[in-house]
Amino acid sequence: MAPDRPGRPERPVVKRTARAILLDGDALIVIKRTKPGRAPYWITPGGGVEPEDGSVVAALHRELDEELGAKVTDVVPAFVDTVPEDAAEGADGGGGAGEGVKVQHFFACRLASMDLSLRHGPEVDEPCGEYDVVRLPFTRAGLASVEVVPETLRTYLSRNIEGVRALLEPDFG
Repeated sequence: MAPDRPGRPERPVVKRTARAILLDGDALIVIKRTKPGRAPYWITPGGGVEPEDGSVVAALHRELDEELGAKVTDVVPAFVDTVPEDAAEGADGGGGAGEGVKVQHFFACRLASMDLSLRHGPEVDEPCGEYDVVRLPFTRAGLASVEVVPETLRTYLSRNIEGVRALLEPDFG
């Protein structure tokens, strides 16, 4: 095993997620999560990669269909975040104690269509709190106005608004 830090072996990946940096014009589509007993926070749509998903991108499409009734275009890898399994326990509901890591894949993409009446899956069928779809101005001020999690994504987005938009330009590829 190659060390990720001197003297520390690689940690097993125990969970992978696919999340969308989903743009609709000048807005970023996020989900405001309100759980009993804690302050609201905002997450990007997406979720865990399941064994039946053919790929991480397939998981992204499935999750967007479940959470938003949405179809997307121009799916481009933008950001990867790796967190200890126990740290993943927080904002988006993964994790537990252990020595493994959760790898979160974030993709820049454009909203093609969204019909919230088509939402389905655990977030809709058995909600833990509220899941409100929000169009957030994709600006530094817009991002600073809410608690986007994880913090690493919030930092990445605020530093790279222009870069994320550039990933979705027609001449990118």
